[in-house]
Amino acid sequence: MAPVPINITQHIPYNPAAIEIIYKRPQKRIEIVEPDPSWPAAFATIEARIRAALPDNNLLYIQHVGSTSVPHLPAKSIIDVDVVVSDPALEQSYVPALEKAGFQFLLREPKWHQHRLFGCEQPYANIHVFGSSSPEVMRHRLFRDWLRDPEHQGDRELYAGVKRQAAREAREKGETVMGYNERKEPVIREILRKVYEAHGLLEGTGKDS
Repeated sequence: MAPVPINITQHIPYNPAAIEIIYKRPQKRIEIVEPDPSWPAAFATIEARIRAALPDNNLLYIQHVGSTSVPHLPAKSIIDVDVVVSDPALEQSYVPALEKAGFQFLLREPKWHQHRLFGCEQPYANIHVFGSSSPEVMRHRLFRDWLRDPEHQGDRELYAGVKRQAAREAREKGETVMGYNERKEPVIREILRKVYEAHGLLEGTGKDS
């Protein structure tokens, strides 16, 4: 496993007031669908466009994350992609290039891991830009890999169940995707706790403790 940021287990609370909206695209219906074998190919298409747009000295890492990156896991049909650049605050070094490549700049969250979000319509995707020191990138990878592991089928099924329930309740109450995410959060935190323990990231835990 790659080096882990010291503060990976420390989560910054969501603060909508800290979000700077650049463009608000229409929200898709919150609906969980069965796993689609075309999702990896959709990611590959997006990855190729991003690599062609950004120079090698600025694009440090790109990965397919979220539920569409986990085989056999139901998901919203939205490809989530993490892009790591040298410095997210230096927007001139990557924003114009991504926009030219067809990605729409949606928002910035300087106080949340210097996160920037871009959208893609075809294939429909969320492009998350972070810096190399962001613990969120490692959390996404650890969570994805945990759910991919056949030994963790129980957690994958648990997560699938809460996703379906959260989507149903969000639709019934007319909530946005943030409401859907908040409903999933307790289960995500519980699974991440297992991940942290397995990797020895919590004091007195881990396979080697």
